[in-house]
Amino acid sequence: MDPARARAMQVTLGQAPTLARGMRCPPFFHQLYFWTPLPPQALGRDGHPKVGGLIPDMGLPRRMWAGGRLTFVAPLRLGIAATRVSVCQAAMRKAGRTGPLAFVTLRHELWQEDRLCLTEWQDLVYRNDPDPDVPRSEPPAALDDAEETAETRFDATVLFRYSALTFNGHRIHYDQTYAREVEGYDGLVVHGPLLAQHLMLMAEAALGPLTKFSFRATAPLMHDEAATLCRKGCRLWVRGADGRQCMVAQAECTR
Repeated sequence: MDPARARAMQVTLGQAPTLARGMRCPPFFHQLYFWTPLPPQALGRDGHPKVGGLIPDMGLPRRMWAGGRLTFVAPLRLGIAATRVSVCQAAMRKAGRTGPLAFVTLRHELWQEDRLCLTEWQDLVYRNDPDPDVPRSEPPAALDDAEETAETRFDATVLFRYSALTFNGHRIHYDQTYAREVEGYDGLVVHGPLLAQHLMLMAEAALGPLTKFSFRATAPLMHDEAATLCRKGCRLWVRGADGRQCMVAQAECTR
């Protein structure tokens, strides 16, 4: 787990590059590691690896990382080899209000020096391309009772750097024409995991080292929008400039 990659992540998040070999890996920084590079012919139209391996082909083209859960067992240390073991825990299709949906849950275990350090569940959702004749659903309104807030913005450069650091080829984060014309978004989409990353760091700064963390995306945030990171106790959320709720999260910590 190369410390240089973690320092690059700190800079991308607007932090000083302080991490070094032997230091604890900050929560969710493990997303920078365990890449699976594939040749162009093994990628789908969206830039992600084609389904049919770890992720079954559910017959739906649009992919979204809808949420996740993490259990932190022991610290991951930078500069030390680690192993990730991944399985597809569940896959099912359902009929949604706007068409068919597929839900896939991946489970990852991260091991270092023969010790389980972290278990992560990733919840993915697949759906059809947008139908212009079907009106968009209204996103939920965010609560306004935060005890701590932080204003932030995500421009195209931040999205590009985060995609590069996590080896995320999803075109909705850097190809505005594709994001608008194929997947029906209003612009480049801020990565759900990037929002979750900010919420985890906010939670840890206020509450101490995390033992568990869960998050769920509720509305996309575009790269040209301001956002507010919000916390009340162990509950966290992301509020868009128009007041809509983009993500909700729950933290558990050691104190």
